[in-house]
Amino acid sequence: MTDRGPHTPGSGSAPATPPAGMTGGAGPLMRLVKNQALAFLLVGGFNTALGTAWFIAWQLAVGDRLGYHFAIVAGYLCNVLCAFAMYRYLVFRVRGHLLRDLWRFVAVNFGAFAINMALMTLAVSVFGFPPIPAQIAITAVTATASFFGYRDFSFSRKKRSNSA
Repeated sequence: MTDRGPHTPGSGSAPATPPAGMTGGAGPLMRLVKNQALAFLLVGGFNTALGTAWFIAWQLAVGDRLGYHFAIVAGYLCNVLCAFAMYRYLVFRVRGHLLRDLWRFVAVNFGAFAINMALMTLAVSVFGFPPIPAQIAITAVTATASFFGYRDFSFSRKKRSNSA
């Protein structure tokens, strides 16, 4: 393993190495749990609950006038920004390229959403699986894919060559 990460003087431990060539130190959550996959799951679980809260808040605030579809979209938009900030600063801890990272994050996030919808339709409507167990299984698949998408695409930092 190469020494690409920062070293805290006097820590007595090996330097942290950000994944996929990212730059920046370990975020606060990474210093606590020391496992990026676990940090990802913790933030994901929190964001799932937060997304539900955003939907409920929008539904209660304007659902009677604008409908539940508006509440879904507004909740998604609020939650995706919160999720982006949490993953960016607590799990992957990168700097720079804010708008590029956000665009890539939304692409991965919306991709997972679209895959979830397609797989649910297939599982429930075509194969007749019950919705709740199907959703739990599909969430495990999309969460795993999202981890790699966020790590290797959304927050990826490629090393620049000296000729660039």
